[in-house]
Amino acid sequence: MYADDYAPECYWTLDAPLPDAPDAPLPECADVVIVGSGYTGLSAARETALAGRSTLVLDAGPIGGGCSARNGGQVAFSIKPSHGRLTALHGARIATRIYQEALESVADLKSLARDERLDCDWRDVGCFVGAHTPRLFGALVHEAESQPQGLELPFRVVPRARQAEEIDTALYHGGVLYPADAAVHPAKLVRALHARAEAAGAEFRAHCAVSAIERSASGFEVRSARGTVRALQVLVATNGYTGSFAPWHRRRILPIGSYIIATEPLDPALVRRLIPHGRNIGDTRHVIVYYRPSPDGRRILFGGRAAARETDATRCVPRLRAMLAEIFPELARVRISRAWMGFVGFTFDTLPHLGEDRGLHYCMGYCGQGVPSATYYGRKIGLTMAGRAGGETALAGLRFPARPFYTGNPWFLPAAVVGYRLRDALGV
Repeated sequence: MYADDYAPECYWTLDAPLPDAPDAPLPECADVVIVGSGYTGLSAARETALAGRSTLVLDAGPIGGGCSARNGGQVAFSIKPSHGRLTALHGARIATRIYQEALESVADLKSLARDERLDCDWRDVGCFVGAHTPRLFGALVHEAESQPQGLELPFRVVPRARQAEEIDTALYHGGVLYPADAAVHPAKLVRALHARAEAAGAEFRAHCAVSAIERSASGFEVRSARGTVRALQVLVATNGYTGSFAPWHRRRILPIGSYIIATEPLDPALVRRLIPHGRNIGDTRHVIVYYRPSPDGRRILFGGRAAARETDATRCVPRLRAMLAEIFPELARVRISRAWMGFVGFTFDTLPHLGEDRGLHYCMGYCGQGVPSATYYGRKIGLTMAGRAGGETALAGLRFPARPFYTGNPWFLPAAVVGYRLRDALGV
């Protein structure tokens, strides 16, 4: 099952090591301290630094070492609630603006990658969503054909008879292709965003876990194992890694583990036959899976929710490989070279949230689509903190919901996963 070079390490950092940060003492003060160095923190740091604010980014681990460097690299429309659901909750004007921003987030990241020539392996590959039952094929098509007017994503219905043009599997009963979706190399994107923030003047410290954020007469005191920094403004940008230092935010974020495996090198001709156009792939199961070829076309990277409870990545290899073989039976004996996991940050209303609570800024909750939205909303919150134009967003000011008896440990998740697996098995 395991390749000779197997390691429980992230595949993406093999050819894109995470950025270095100076092993230097912390400054006594900074205009802006950002906790978290993923796409959100990197994007925000550039904007505050460009505005002339001294900006310090702290991370408990390596720079970008959370889900920003560990995700599947899929770039897609990032809002989960339907336009109708958002209209019922917030009104048609706000619902439409939220959808427009989701479209803008993809377009902005594409423009950034292309116009500024970011080295992030940007690829306009599209995404095929497969239906794992005939009834859900009809539901997929209905959803695509019922998009809100003026906010439509381009799509193409792929019946089962033509499914082999997109994916060589008998598991699905047709699907829908969304050609505007794209793919990136997550760790390369971290490196590119870090370089932009550093060039703007932002400073970074890695392996510097924050233990407390306390209000002071002049702003905040950010306490860490390496000392305390006084700051005029603080941004919590830790998403699925939000700890006890930010209890208000932790009560509003569900850290959900997502696990990924990388196969051993395969014959590129086999990979092209299995996924002819190198697309991102997903399907209609509640216990989601997502997969794609590696940028060099020699491996398949396969991810999903592989355990009811959080565990180490190696223990999830058998289940993930079995799930891969269910889709591609000829890969039943393929060996696995890498396995890793990261914590996705979900919210109770499945919307991202950014804003300010008693002077403390935050931006988080991307619900599995953080590649475009974390970059986009990180820039928005950075502009807002810098007092510059362009930070306005429909999400600002929306209530960030919590739940009674929830303090940051999703104790109910194992039961939910079992329930979702049952629904998937029954095709519900």
